[in-house]
Amino acid sequence: MTFIAPPARPIDARERHARIQALAGLLTARGLSALLLGSTTSLRYFTGLDWHPSERLTGALIHADGRVEYVCPRFELDKVGGLTTAEGAIPGDILTWEEEESPYALVASRLPPDGKLAVDELVAAFVWLGLARVMGQARLADGGPLTAALRRIKSPAEIALLTRAKAITLEVQRRTHAWLKVGVLTSEVKRFIDAEHRALGGEGGSWFCLVSFGDDTCLPHGGEGDRALQRNDAVLIDTGTLIDGYHSDITRTYVFGEPTPEFRTVWEHEKQAQALAFEAAQLGATCESVDAAARDYLTGLGYGPDYRLPGLPHRTGHGVGLDIHEAPNLVRGDRTILEAGMSFSNEPMLVIPGQFGIRLEDHFYMGDAGPVWFTQPSCSLDDPFGSR
Repeated sequence: MTFIAPPARPIDARERHARIQALAGLLTARGLSALLLGSTTSLRYFTGLDWHPSERLTGALIHADGRVEYVCPRFELDKVGGLTTAEGAIPGDILTWEEEESPYALVASRLPPDGKLAVDELVAAFVWLGLARVMGQARLADGGPLTAALRRIKSPAEIALLTRAKAITLEVQRRTHAWLKVGVLTSEVKRFIDAEHRALGGEGGSWFCLVSFGDDTCLPHGGEGDRALQRNDAVLIDTGTLIDGYHSDITRTYVFGEPTPEFRTVWEHEKQAQALAFEAAQLGATCESVDAAARDYLTGLGYGPDYRLPGLPHRTGHGVGLDIHEAPNLVRGDRTILEAGMSFSNEPMLVIPGQFGIRLEDHFYMGDAGPVWFTQPSCSLDDPFGSR
């Protein structure tokens, strides 16, 4: 059967204008003059400008009245000008600084004398420090609560982009499972996954691709060597792609050969923990209650407790969007209330030290009536992807 990815359109300027107006309202309500965005995903979220971070400040000032001003080195003017007038981007005046000048003084000059500036939480520390030297700490505020409040609720267009990205990655996972052979190196598997992501319209997978064989699967982020696949090895593949900047991130774990009885038992525990986390993710519940649902089940089986091994060594899930890991998180202590439009990974990994680790990761979003899977969870250990 030919794979056809679900349709999705890029984020358009109309949606970005709405985001800016919502942000302007938050700035006004908090008595803030503007928010400074650096070369981060929040810059792309609000303006459409996707810029590589460096030691030179390039970003945007979003004022409380909704005006957008870009800030960049003078020699980048033409490039920034072209990108900010492209389809889907937000145009605005461009403020430039020469190499011997301070971009932080330039930013300060655009504010009222006593105006307070919120700063993108994702910028490098040197940006905050540079602003503090010019403006003083008292005039700076953490912009994270502002951007997170808006970014955590995904629009229908964002849900569609996330859906497309995850469908592509699940198909790549399926193809990889069918392609594996004895002796293949983890580096070869990564190259295959990258090529398949690109062939299906994703932005490649080599930037994010974890492939583990055997007892390397015990390490949540994999081993360091280039291991060859052997018969009856555990296989853990965690990978994703990008569609218009929006992430997929799917993990499958199975055995290349015949699983041991212990592996089968632990795999079923992992699958049930993932299912219980999904069931707990109801509108009005807290993020930490989802983590508790998976962790309490596993503790009842004798794993853990807490993050101890054998057991679940990390949080149950993370938010996902323009960043592969973004707030809020499904973790103890995060009391954020689940609302329609939020999207999360669901991956309560189980690690048996010295033997194997099993992570089944799919993502879901909060619909109007509760959680909705972006991709269907693994069917069974012997048939991870089910019949098509």
